[in-house]
Amino acid sequence: MDKSNPHPTFFLGKVNWRHGVLLLLMLASLATLLSLETINQSTAYHAFADTRMFMGIPNFFDVLSNLPFLFMGALGLRFCLGAELGSVRQAWIVLFVGISLVSFGSAYYHWHPTNNTLVWDRLPMTIGFMGLFIALLGEYLNKRLGTRLLLPAILIGFASVVYWHFTDDLRFYIWVQFFPLLAIPVMMLLFRNGYSHNWLLMAALGWYGLAKVTELYDVAIFDATGGFASGHSIKHILAAVGCYNILLMLRKRQLIINQRD
Repeated sequence: MDKSNPHPTFFLGKVNWRHGVLLLLMLASLATLLSLETINQSTAYHAFADTRMFMGIPNFFDVLSNLPFLFMGALGLRFCLGAELGSVRQAWIVLFVGISLVSFGSAYYHWHPTNNTLVWDRLPMTIGFMGLFIALLGEYLNKRLGTRLLLPAILIGFASVVYWHFTDDLRFYIWVQFFPLLAIPVMMLLFRNGYSHNWLLMAALGWYGLAKVTELYDVAIFDATGGFASGHSIKHILAAVGCYNILLMLRKRQLIINQRD
């Protein structure tokens, strides 16, 4: 380390208290989850409200409602492959690849909901979460994070699903899913990424939060709508709207200040 510079540099540039807050949040959230008792996957999770079959497809609406993910993922990939997104371009591409794959993985799971098929729903979700997180790390903290941490982050996401599958312990996977969502508003408060329209990112988080609420009230929503739509089917649509907000942010934003290397 350069003695003339009192701040450690590594590949973050100058490391200050803001980086420490983010690191503390990461370690504290992981330690808190790991301190809990083992969280097993309840088989009741697979008992969805809407089990209607149409055209030979079981759980038709929970399966079909995954199509918006494919549409949003394709739109996002088309945009990212033709846009100038700097050194974090690969991370944004990974996000939309993950969103596209969620369409297939979730549809496969809902066709026959079991712990074994749930693996293929959760694997692409970790791709999407990690792509988003690393893209934002690169934009808000340092560009080099967007290239150096992308592959390790994807592997960590995969490992969390594999670990759950073989141990029936969800704690690591829960952290992989929710820590990026927890860290995003913290990063937005502590750092600047130099772009406009960042409010659309918070809107995306809001849509995802609403999607989780409808998932929780799957049966209640199905009963309240007279069997027209279940909470889980609506969850898929709301989550896809959140993905669209991210794409809209990338399309509309403009560079305000140059980001430091």
